[in-house]
Amino acid sequence: MRRPSISGALTRQQTLTGNKVRLRPKRLQDAANDYSWRRDAELCSLDATTPISCSFEEFLENYIEELYHPGPSCRFAIETLDGKHIGNCGYFNIDEVKGQAEMGIMVGDKSFWNQGYGADAVLTLIDYMFSQTKLKRIYLKTLNWNIRAQKCFQKCGFAPCGQLTNRDHTFILMEIYSPVHRQGQTR
Repeated sequence: MRRPSISGALTRQQTLTGNKVRLRPKRLQDAANDYSWRRDAELCSLDATTPISCSFEEFLENYIEELYHPGPSCRFAIETLDGKHIGNCGYFNIDEVKGQAEMGIMVGDKSFWNQGYGADAVLTLIDYMFSQTKLKRIYLKTLNWNIRAQKCFQKCGFAPCGQLTNRDHTFILMEIYSPVHRQGQTR
């Protein structure tokens, strides 16, 4: 079976089901949670950003624009199997020539931290990315002090591959290769 191009997978985003979570296309009803999470100082510190200060109305205008014109990325809402929206994940910075993309995840509902929901979302997205696109490598970055995230990503198969400093923040770069491309990896 021939896999579609990476950009082809973006145009027919589907719902993915893991053991604990469902990854579904983002929708307008997610805006209130996303706004709340983007204003949360603790969540923003984990992403090396500052909380947004715009009104919900301004946020909603941009949110609607991103929903209907997402650009070259694939973003999912993370929900529990019973339908509770608990976070977001996706991939972006897609390089079709190199066959790689960057992954990101945030479990915004803190009552779901440390229970395996984030790891299940990561594993579900990795499986989709390697089985349904031509991606060979997925990479991510996490703050060097965020040991909990690093352990989660290592549990999911990512390995540290470098370090990056940006605006007074140091990030650990991590990567995982498609099982088909693991032999003879070159960095």
